[in-house]
Parts: sequence; structure tokens; C-alpha cells
Amino acid sequence: MTKAADIMHPGAQWVSEHETVLRASQLMRDLGVGALPVSDANERLCGIVTDRDIVVGCIAESADPSGTPVGALTKGTPRWIPAEADVSDVLREMEEHKIRRLPVIDQNKRLVGMISEADLAHHLSDDLLGEFLEKVYAQ
Repeated sequence: MTKAADIMHPGAQWVSEHETVLRASQLMRDLGVGALPVSDANERLCGIVTDRDIVVGCIAESADPSGTPVGALTKGTPRWIPAEADVSDVLREMEEHKIRRLPVIDQNKRLVGMISEADLAHHLSDDLLGEFLEKVYAQ
């Protein structure tokens, strides 16, 4: 049985909800990613910020990225999956909530990785991947 930990991209990094949007965008650049999990003061997941959130929620609103906290861009309840969850649970979570990136959390509620569409593409059969994409991108 393949688990979330088997397909995730390990080594994901948090960005604090109090960190600036500018710093988050620099981290994205340096890490080569388009999304970062956002943590509260207790290093618990409180959101995810994407490159699109930065463009639409900060830049397009003429906000100052060096003065806007990342937490101002996060919305709703963040979704996550336990590292020991089965891949079918990963797919169900991502499909039901139409999300493209999913943080992976260990038993101590600490971030251990992220699962993205690219990770799914590397680990799923073409049929399963096609089914996933249809469900996530369907209007």
C-alpha cells in the first residue's frame, strides 16, 4: 500500500503567518516552488500561500509586499494529510476540495512534505492521473 509519505516531496518549509509577502516570494523563488504552507506561532498549519495569492491578493491590490504579512493572504481552513495516509485518501482529499497541493503532516503535527500535481504525475498510472485531473479541474 502506497502512503502519502511515499509520494510527497520531502523537505517542505513553512513560512510564518507574520512573515512578509516579499520574504515568502523570495522563499518560493529559492526553493523553486509555487506554494508554501503557512504556520502560526506554534508551528501549526494555518494556511497555504501560492504565487497566485501573492499576485492577486497583494500586487494587484497595490499592497506593499514588504509590509504585508503572509497571513493576510490565507483564506479558509487549510487541508492536510497524515504521512501514513493511503494514496487513495490523498486523491480523495485533493479531489473533494479541488486543491492542487497538499501538506503532509507527521504524528507530531509537524510538516514533513508536500504533495503536488507533479508528485502525482510521477507516481500514479495514467488512468488514475487523468481521473484526478478531470475531478480537480472540472467546473
